[in-house]
Amino acid sequence: MFNDNGSFLLALFEFFIFFAWIMCLFHVFGDIFRSQDLGGGAKTFWSIFIIIVPFLGVFVYLIVRGHGMTERSIEQQQQMQARQAEYVRSVVGTNGSGSSADKIVAAKKLLDEGTITQAEFEQMKANALASA
Repeated sequence: MFNDNGSFLLALFEFFIFFAWIMCLFHVFGDIFRSQDLGGGAKTFWSIFIIIVPFLGVFVYLIVRGHGMTERSIEQQQQMQARQAEYVRSVVGTNGSGSSADKIVAAKKLLDEGTITQAEFEQMKANALASA
C-alpha cells in the first residue's frame, strides 16, 4: 500500500487534515445551533450554505460570526455550571432541612461520585457545621 516512508507520512498528514476539518465542521454547526441571536431561518440558511459549499461556508461563517463563538461557548458552560451547582445544592439540602450530619454524608457521597471537588466538599461541610 505504501511504497516508502514518504507516502506513509503524507497519508498520515492527510488524515490529520481531514480530522481537523471534521472537528471544525462540528464546532461551527454546534455554534450555529447554540446561538440564541439567530432565528430558525438564519440557522437553516447557514446550515444549507455549509452543506452545499463546505469550505467556503465554514470560512465565511468564521469571518462573519467567528468573533462571538468563544463568548457563546463560555456562556453555555457557565449556564451548565450554574445548573450543576443548583442540582448539588438540591441534593445536599443546604436549604436548612435535615441535620448537619445528613448534609455532610450527602456531600461526602457527592465527593466520592466525583460530582464535587474536595474544596466544594470542605465548604459544604463548613456550612453544615455552621448551621448546627
